[in-house]
Amino acid sequence: MKIDAAEIRYVELPLISPWRTAYGEDATIHSVMVKLSSGGTAAWGEATPFYAPTYSSESARSVYESAREFFLPHLVGEQIETAAELLARIAVFKGNPFAKAAVETAWWALDSVLKDIPLWQSLGATDPAVACGADFGVQDTIDELLSLIQGAVDMGYPRIKLKVRHGWDIEMLKAVRSAFPDPVIHVDCNSGYDLNADFDTLKAFDQFNLAMIEQPLDHLDLIEHAELQSQIETPVCLDESVKRPRDFELALKIGACRVINVKPGRVGGLLNAVKIHDMARDAGVDAWVGGMLESGVGAGICAALGTLPGFNYPADVFPSRKFYVEDITDRWIEQDENCNVVLDETPGVGFDPIPERLEKVTVMKAVVEA
Repeated sequence: MKIDAAEIRYVELPLISPWRTAYGEDATIHSVMVKLSSGGTAAWGEATPFYAPTYSSESARSVYESAREFFLPHLVGEQIETAAELLARIAVFKGNPFAKAAVETAWWALDSVLKDIPLWQSLGATDPAVACGADFGVQDTIDELLSLIQGAVDMGYPRIKLKVRHGWDIEMLKAVRSAFPDPVIHVDCNSGYDLNADFDTLKAFDQFNLAMIEQPLDHLDLIEHAELQSQIETPVCLDESVKRPRDFELALKIGACRVINVKPGRVGGLLNAVKIHDMARDAGVDAWVGGMLESGVGAGICAALGTLPGFNYPADVFPSRKFYVEDITDRWIEQDENCNVVLDETPGVGFDPIPERLEKVTVMKAVVEA
């Protein structure tokens, strides 16, 4: 396809309530959306790095500027037939996976629309259903958290993920496991712990029969994660540390994890996400799709990725109503009675922005033409 033009938008999506993790609190999700056009047909991609460089070294503003100033001018006006070709054209620019993903996911969306097939089929999946889990950030009180977990258990969620940080970890988990001894639970540390200073706490996680401990150590680290995995029974899951397939290749080589979380934005787009999926499948490593509280566009992209058969642990794909009073898409992300997101045959992502809603949350925008 020839990329005739591109539009990029920086949007702010207010949350129903703040999302609290080890690195802070977000009341609004800052996202970058890219629309690519070819021959009168257009489609949207999305990357959601958050406002500040807390989850990764990228911020929403840096993603917007990198894609607008560098990546899109290298692509608009060019004939690009594959995602690999797209990434090769911008490979001279180092890093910046979220910025690359904003552009690359838009290419996948447009390509699948032009082929008149849904994105999940374009990625190679045969089953449109994605099993989803329940996630809970840091709460004001343990009683509030227990109430939320009870609701998730009552709804039949296949697993529960709990954010932890210093002061909200071991005692909280004691209360949770006392009340809920049986559900599948894992914790997400968001790089909040140190191998030496916090080893006793990290080792103490073993007593709670957790499915995994997600990204306990530094966001760039692989070596100490391998050391930690050799000293604890709980499977280590990498998230922030794997920003490209090569990172995961090295992680497998040194035994840094037994589980991998895959987010299209964090790893530079869908092509890299599929590569990591395939590597995990071939290595016998559990894998699952994470999320960044995206709008319906980005969540639809994550859901499409999650349909691949090697993702064998429930995904972080949330109903729109969990976080947003009003999503920006014509259809909202919904889960069925079995806590699955079930996609359909709509070509492309299947969740398109309503122009008026998108305009209302747009902070800045630009058009790039050949």
